[in-house]
Amino acid sequence: MANARARSLRKNMSDAERKLWHRLRGKQIDGARFRRQHPIGPYIVDFVCLKRQVIVEVDGGQHTDGAHMARDARRDQWLHAEGYRVVRVATTEVYDNIAAVLDALWASVRELASVRVPPDHPHQDRHRT
Repeated sequence: MANARARSLRKNMSDAERKLWHRLRGKQIDGARFRRQHPIGPYIVDFVCLKRQVIVEVDGGQHTDGAHMARDARRDQWLHAEGYRVVRVATTEVYDNIAAVLDALWASVRELASVRVPPDHPHQDRHRT
């Protein structure tokens, strides 16, 4: 079920997600391989580098209301407990200042470059990078 939903999300990415994906794909950020709309546990994340355990979420305006922010916080907490770092990027930043977004992502990926996921990590067994 999650894989079908992820496939659907990949086909229907927002313009901001599409713009960022063109900069993330092909190991353009410090050689990190990102996947898009990837299921992790009960969630589907916008972009993830499994090897470096970095998740990138592109947040539109709806992410600024209280209920949505609370859901995002619970989600981030769960993902953090699984060993991931979540980097949230506003849609407006992707459109207005993609260079700063890429610089921030590069810094996050570089900071975690030495971190290795144990071979028995449940989210990487099926997807070796």
